[in-house]
Amino acid sequence: MSQPGQVDLESARRRAMEVRALYEAIERRLNGQEWTLQELMLGFGNDVGTVGRLILAHEGTWEIDGDVDAQLAHKLSESLWWVIVIAERLGIDISVAFADTMNRIEHGLVPSADQPTPPS
Repeated sequence: MSQPGQVDLESARRRAMEVRALYEAIERRLNGQEWTLQELMLGFGNDVGTVGRLILAHEGTWEIDGDVDAQLAHKLSESLWWVIVIAERLGIDISVAFADTMNRIEHGLVPSADQPTPPS
């Protein structure tokens, strides 16, 4: 159950696509077309690089102006937005894909996680 100020994945998907529709309107007006899948991926890749630099700043190995934690929260949220938008463009139901993937990973990890710790 979501807490105030939180969203579930399906609500996040709907909201992400509402925001994407606004970008698409601007892209059509300014460029005559919406961004391609490749352009979306370049935008996502740029933001992932920014997350990397912000992680370095968070760890104290990269200087950055402003509130690093606030910038990290923003860029991580924006990265989730990109993943949702790209999944939609590819026709992937990210909610189903996420649940299926986590189930497969968990199923593969449980046998190892249940093993006793080897003696030192």
